[in-house]
Amino acid sequence: MSTYEIIADPEEYGIEALVTGLGAQPILFPPDERAKWAKEVGTFTDKLTGLTDKARELKSILESGASIKATPASLKTLKIQLFNINDALDQSMTIAQKLEAEIVSR
Repeated sequence: MSTYEIIADPEEYGIEALVTGLGAQPILFPPDERAKWAKEVGTFTDKLTGLTDKARELKSILESGASIKATPASLKTLKIQLFNINDALDQSMTIAQKLEAEIVSR
């Protein structure tokens, strides 16, 4: 079984104050905390699956031959909402890629 180490630097996230009083020596990630975090990651997965389902449904509606009525303002609002979702996803992917790089096999 592989051993992993989390090498995230609090200064890169602007939370260097966390270092004060916590020390810099590696500790084992307690199993009960790992289980809580794994559950939270599972919640992320469920949310992403839900977002995928909603995106596929919207794509299907837009690709269908069904008539869609909208005001110019509502179309602009939809476009802004989609841009906001895309920006949030881009930021999330950047954070996830950085996190992935900060959990290394030892």
